Amino acid sequence: MDVLRGSARKSRMDRIKNGYIKEIMGVKGKPDFIDIIERKRLQWYGHVKRMPEERIPDLIMEWIPRGRRKRGRPRKTWMERLQAAMTTRILEPDLWRNRNGVWFPEDGDSC
Repeated sequence: MDVLRGSARKSRMDRIKNGYIKEIMGVKGKPDFIDIIERKRLQWYGHVKRMPEERIPDLIMEWIPRGRRKRGRPRKTWMERLQAAMTTRILEPDLWRNRNGVWFPEDGDSC
């Protein structure tokens, strides 16, 4: 929302609701940025999982780096965010095998 607020030249100090900002910018009723990113992440996951196992993208997806992390709360990994997207859409991990619109129906509605 900060990007839309900046484009509309409205700050949080103006106390304008997010819905009105979306109307001003003409994105009311369209999918949010986060939904688009999650959808593309799920599409990429299915694409990589259909690859042969010796391909580099599949190896990197399963790779866990060694060493210590920085102090503080650890950042979410790509797989953790993917699992969260699958949970919110109530998807099973093996649905990537089926390409008949289970992940994303043909009419364009998100799961």
